[in-house]
Amino acid sequence: MIIDLRSDTVTKPSAGMMDAIMSAETGDDVYKEDPTVNALEERLCQLFGMEAALFFPTGSMANQAAIKLHTQPGEQLICDKWAHVYNYEGGGVSFNSGVSCKLIDGDRGIITADQVVKNINPPDFYHSPLTSLVCLENTTNKGGGACYDFNEILKIKEVCDSNGLGLHLDGARLMNAIVAKKQNPKDYGKVLDTISVCLSKGLGTPLGTVLLGTHKLMKNAIRVRKVLGGGMRQIGFMAAAGLYALENNVERLQQDHQKAREIADALKSLAFIKKVEPTETNIVIFYLKEGISEATFMNDLTDNNIRISSMGEGKLRIVTHLDYTDVMHLFLLEVLKSYKF
Repeated sequence: MIIDLRSDTVTKPSAGMMDAIMSAETGDDVYKEDPTVNALEERLCQLFGMEAALFFPTGSMANQAAIKLHTQPGEQLICDKWAHVYNYEGGGVSFNSGVSCKLIDGDRGIITADQVVKNINPPDFYHSPLTSLVCLENTTNKGGGACYDFNEILKIKEVCDSNGLGLHLDGARLMNAIVAKKQNPKDYGKVLDTISVCLSKGLGTPLGTVLLGTHKLMKNAIRVRKVLGGGMRQIGFMAAAGLYALENNVERLQQDHQKAREIADALKSLAFIKKVEPTETNIVIFYLKEGISEATFMNDLTDNNIRISSMGEGKLRIVTHLDYTDVMHLFLLEVLKSYKF
């Protein structure tokens, strides 16, 4: 039994999802003739109350396309210092769009409207890049699955509208936030200019992210996707997995959140743990006390067939997901509680 808690991207399609994949009706999506892809895009438009959608193979590509749609080379976007678009997308912001990032020192990956205001470059000061976009991330990956207070997003939107800025949401784990905070997806659709909704993390599909936005912004999205190499043919097989996930794997995210909270509570009681970050969704971030070898600890877990992630600077991460069973959960808790250092 391998207990892989490095990420919620390690899941395998369930039997039901495989049935949906194998029975999918497909066509050529480059021609926009794949009926299952079209159905998925329409389903997410309805769910979020947005005008247009486009299916991408990865979340990074969807985010990069959104940035390209919002900006021009030489401009600047505002994001948290831990943002995925800055840290984990291979420098794509500069490579693909010629845009720089103004990094904000937020709280667990979350920024405020006041911080956004203070970091907008004066538009008539031509020595600095023109600020044109704000990128948010919900939940925050490096911030340990933290969720935005929706009222703060509303305040940030007011700032963006007042200053002519676009507002993009990296929604890699947005469904986790919606379930955890009991929110209405349509509220997001009313506020955000673009949203990337990932289907391959907590929702358990093999691949796929859908970019949502207004007709005006999205009219060139398929061209940008082509430039980035994201044109796909009979990808309806994977879109069928996405439709299945939306029907079957959203509400069950509560189970992942509960297991994560139980892991966090167990860690807090252990003598060798220095700190556990607040745990709101399915990500647990924790730190070992000084003198405890991170390499030894992780090797000891590996010896018990348990895999977790190191995020550097002493930060360790556990991510719960739909393939993490109750049996695995009890075993992990026992290993942690009995660990000798």
